[in-house]
Amino acid sequence: MAGYQELMVWRKSMDLTVETYRLSKKLPKEEKYGLADQMRRASVSMPSNIAEGQDRNSKKEFCNFLYIARGSRAELETQFLICVRVGYLAETEISYALELLKEIGKMLTALISRLKSEN
Repeated sequence: MAGYQELMVWRKSMDLTVETYRLSKKLPKEEKYGLADQMRRASVSMPSNIAEGQDRNSKKEFCNFLYIARGSRAELETQFLICVRVGYLAETEISYALELLKEIGKMLTALISRLKSEN
C-alpha cells in the first residue's frame, strides 16, 4: 500500500482542514476557544488518524484509526450544521466543506471495507 500522502482520502482530509480553518476564522471571537477550537481539532483529527493508522503497518490497526477519522468526520459535519443553525455561517458558505465531508465519508467507508475484505 502507498504511503499515507498518496491516499486520496488523506489529501481530501487535508483540504477539508484548510477549509475548516478558513471558515472557523469567521466565527465570533467568543467562539475562539469553543466551537472554533472543536472544529479545528476534529478537522485535524481526520488526516492525522489516517496517517497514523496507515503508518502502523497492520490492517486491523489501520481500520481502527479509520473508524476514529470517520467519527471525527461526523463530529465536524455536526459542528458545521450547528454554525448554520445559530447563524454564524450561511449554508452557502459551508457547501464546499459539506461536499468534502460527504466524499471523505464515502472514501473512508470504502477503504475500511477493502481492508476488512483483505483479512
